[in-house]
This record gives sequence, structure tokens and C-alpha cells, in this order.
Amino acid sequence: MSASALDPVAEATSAATSAATAIPTPTPTPTETEVLQGAEVLKDTVAQHSGTVGDIVRQLDAIGFTVADTRVSVWSVSVIIMVVVGVLVVARVGTWLAKKFLARFHRLDASQRLLGEKLLSIVIWALAIFIGIDILGIDLTALAVFSGAFGLAIGFGLQKTFGNLIAGIILLMDRSIKPGDVIAIADQAGNETFGQIRKIGIRAVSVTTRDEREYLIPNENLMINQVENWSYSSREVRMQVHVGVSYNCDIKKAEALMLEAAASCKRVLTKPAPSVWLAGYGDSSVDFVIHCWITDPEEGTGNVRSEVLKKLWDLFQENDIEIPFPQRDINLRDNAQFQQLVAAIAQRIEQPKGD
Repeated sequence: MSASALDPVAEATSAATSAATAIPTPTPTPTETEVLQGAEVLKDTVAQHSGTVGDIVRQLDAIGFTVADTRVSVWSVSVIIMVVVGVLVVARVGTWLAKKFLARFHRLDASQRLLGEKLLSIVIWALAIFIGIDILGIDLTALAVFSGAFGLAIGFGLQKTFGNLIAGIILLMDRSIKPGDVIAIADQAGNETFGQIRKIGIRAVSVTTRDEREYLIPNENLMINQVENWSYSSREVRMQVHVGVSYNCDIKKAEALMLEAAASCKRVLTKPAPSVWLAGYGDSSVDFVIHCWITDPEEGTGNVRSEVLKKLWDLFQENDIEIPFPQRDINLRDNAQFQQLVAAIAQRIEQPKGD
């Protein structure tokens, strides 16, 4: 057989040999599972760019221990802390920028702006958390063993928190309650809280009273319980001032003085104008009710009532209008015992002092 005939066989053999050598040899997979792959990648990257820093990183990575298949070192813990801090900073800065961005839209009212801030905050925090998980290279499949039970426990533990969050979003969407409104709400014991809404948070609504007490009311309570909103559709609020005058005075003159006292208060509106109603005939006085309208209930109503009553006191004193004291008429029945008592008292009075 000639050499030329053997050439195809040799060529085929050499081609098969080269193809076999070209196929990469599979490398054995490591037995230990790296849950935090981001720390290893960051360590290799730093070591390639800086030998000094790489040596420090390797020394930090050498200090640690292994739990099951997971390697925990000073370096991996440091990376986790840095990523968590970075996520918090990025989320807070992003929320602040979103708030500044929404503030430019002047067509949005307070409730719409706050609703947009809440929704953007949720999106920003979710993105920041997922980016942090991706940077750390956390293998979520390694947590699949207990993730179901853990998620169930979190669901039961935070159901009230999520319920209040959804309730707050619904309140902002239907615009029934918004920051700046003056509301009155009663708790389960019947105690009424009256104040101005300063903030609608994720869990609760902040209501500040006139004495600067701040009540944190859960959002769900504002949806379940009856709420009296003084500034829902209109900021005009009518308040009442009760006054009683003597039966002997001129009630028409007293009524004119009441209107004058109400009109003298700066916070009382001229339109609608104050009015006076005769409420009834009481035991000791003729009872009137002064109706006043104001547009700033967050500034309080008791101070307006006090100002009207103080001005009315001066006007009544100047015009001899009497504010009566409680009076009672006592009727005694005439009988034998009563006549004996009267006779004994009269005899005692007529008896000389010397006796």
C-alpha cells in the first residue's frame, strides 16, 4: 500500500485526535455552596486591580468559619453590611428625589401628591432591595426549604401592617381624608378625638389637637369607624354659642347685642352672617343660641366662643341686660302642722328677750 493511500487514514486519525483535545474537560463542581457569590466576585475583582488591597481582602476572608456548606468570613459580613447600607441610602435618596419631583406638579393636590409619594416609595424600596440581593448574589433557591414557612409567618405577623398600608392608600385615592383636614373620631370606648391631620403614614394617621397632643390612629380605624370631617367638601363650619337672659329684659335688644358681639370677632364670617335663635324658655332664663361661621376650624372653636361671650358680657353690662342666676319658686301647702309651726315661730319672735 502506498503512502498516498495511507494519508486519508492518517488525516482522519489526526482530526479525531485534535477534536478530542479541543473538547474542554469538565471541571468538578465545588462541594460547598456559596450562598453569597457577590462577596467572592468582589474579592476577585479587587485582587485583580490592586495587589495591596487584594491581600487585605484575602486576610479578611481567611478569618471566618463554615456552617454546613456556607462560608462565613469577616469579608463576607463586611460586604453584606456595605450593601445593606447602600440599599438604605439609595432608597432614601430615591424617595427624596421622587418627593421633589412630584412637588413640581402644582396641579396635584395634597392627597394626590401624597399618594404618588407612597406608590413611588414602594417601587423604589422594592427595586433597591432586589438590586441589593442581585449584588450579593444570594441564591434564593438555597432558601427554598424554609421560605414557605417563613413567608407564611411574615404574612400572619404583618397582616395588620399591610392592612393599614392598603387602607391608607384607599383613603388617599378616594380623597375622603387628606393632610390638613380637621376631623373628629371616637374610639371604642366612646372618647372623641378632635384635631387636624398632619400626616398620613404607612401604618397610622397623625392627628394633632389644639393642646399639641399628637394621636396616632391606625388607618383601618378611619375606614371602619365613623369620622366627622369638618373640611371634607367645604371649610366653612358653623359653631354655636349658648346665652341666657332674664325674663325681665328686652329680648329684642338682647338679640341685637348678641349679633353685635358675634360680628365683632375677627374670625367670624360676615357672609354667611351670624344669626340668633330663640332656643326656648328655661327655668331661670330665656335661652338663645348664636350661630357663627368660620373657615379655619384648625385654629380652634373654643377661642371664638370665648371672644364672643366676653364681648357680650361688656355689652350686657352697658345696656343693663341681666344674666340671671338659677331661681326656684317654693310652694308650701297649708295644713294643721304648718299652722302650728308658724304660730310657734311667731310666738318665739314676739317673746321678750328677757324671758
